[in-house]
Amino acid sequence: MHEAIDLVTHPIGWFLLAVFIVGYYFIAAEEHYHINKSKPALFTGTFMFVVIGVFYALMGYEMHPLESEVEHLILEIAEIFFFLYVAMTFIEALIERGVFNALKGNLVSKEMSYRKLFWITGLIAFFISPVADNLTTALILSTVLVTIDGKKTDFLIPGAVNIVVAANAGGAWSPFGDITTLMAWSAGKGHFIDFIFLFPASFVGWVVTAWLLSRFVPYGAPDKMPEDTPRETIGKGGKTIIALGVFTIFIAVIGKQVMHLPPMWGMLFGLSLLKLYTYRLKKRHDINVNIYHTISKIENDTLLFFFGILAAVGALHFAGFLSYAVQLYEMFDHTTVNIGIGFLSAIVDNVPVMSAVLKANPEMELSQWMLVTMTAGIGGSLISFGSAAGVGVMGKLKGIYTFGSHIRLAWTVLAGFVVSIAIWYVQFEVLEWYVHYDEPTTQIVDTHTAAH
Repeated sequence: MHEAIDLVTHPIGWFLLAVFIVGYYFIAAEEHYHINKSKPALFTGTFMFVVIGVFYALMGYEMHPLESEVEHLILEIAEIFFFLYVAMTFIEALIERGVFNALKGNLVSKEMSYRKLFWITGLIAFFISPVADNLTTALILSTVLVTIDGKKTDFLIPGAVNIVVAANAGGAWSPFGDITTLMAWSAGKGHFIDFIFLFPASFVGWVVTAWLLSRFVPYGAPDKMPEDTPRETIGKGGKTIIALGVFTIFIAVIGKQVMHLPPMWGMLFGLSLLKLYTYRLKKRHDINVNIYHTISKIENDTLLFFFGILAAVGALHFAGFLSYAVQLYEMFDHTTVNIGIGFLSAIVDNVPVMSAVLKANPEMELSQWMLVTMTAGIGGSLISFGSAAGVGVMGKLKGIYTFGSHIRLAWTVLAGFVVSIAIWYVQFEVLEWYVHYDEPTTQIVDTHTAAH
């Protein structure tokens, strides 16, 4: 036998599903049990494949399908893992050089009103997340909020919701701004430029939510900073590291689109440049930016969580469960299912949901792949723990930004979510304003122009 065994109706298949559900329960309830979600995720993903391996060995089945599945899965995870690894390393290097402290100090020293700070932090989150990823962006900006005023909850709560929504919406129109868009881009569901066309829907949806949230932000301004407060400045080499980070992203994009190299390849090349530059700083200026120390501060738990959850979804796919996801696309309109994916991602977390869709790989046109990428990305904002950004901010603002405080304002997020979908529909389905690729010749055709 050279094909994977369908385990959906077999007791071992139901056992695998039960392991996934129990594991995911502990992932979702990490605040209750005080256990980092990477621990149950890593155990669940690796254990499920151990169970499959033992079952195949005991039953005497051909092992080649399992070997092939695991090899493919390792390649898929590695592309995402190393991309995030490099991105996080650059962020840590920028933190070490004081780039974000300078930004934070700059905002606080301006003596702006609460409402102005609300809009500025949201805008920064929206435009940084396409480059820095939504989790890192949310962590940085939530720290800024606490620095501005750590006790004024009527400012902190809508400000935190705004940052989560802005970070997720900003990440939705960039191939590397969110793990879901990175997965879709790596899987070849769209070219780099295709995701950029999601900008109008993402931006206007966030603006609607932010405008509604701003009604809850108090008037007035935070207390003035003391005159003798030292100003934060960017350390030597910080601006060059910023430029290297931008160049690294550029190389990753060009490598993917022109040279057909996985994005992680360009990212690792950029990491090599960063390492060489820190060596130069040490030799010429005696400035020790220890890149290994920087790497040691990377959110390893976040990386291991992604590894575990993608492995767990891969096990469900190998067992045959995700074939039912394809049937949903056959039974219902693609738009309806993809909108439903957005709501599901808020409850289950957008990473495993998007992974399941990509594993199921339904036959869809480009506009629908862009829709599910957008809904999975920004749909996680509907509930506080529906995205990595939300979970990160909950950790930063413990006792202030909670599941309950987010739910009370969730209707503002829902309004923006609906507006984003409406704009996508008008742009992609009515006006057909997006870039279409003629696959046989890889010729780019603007469908809006072609239609006329």
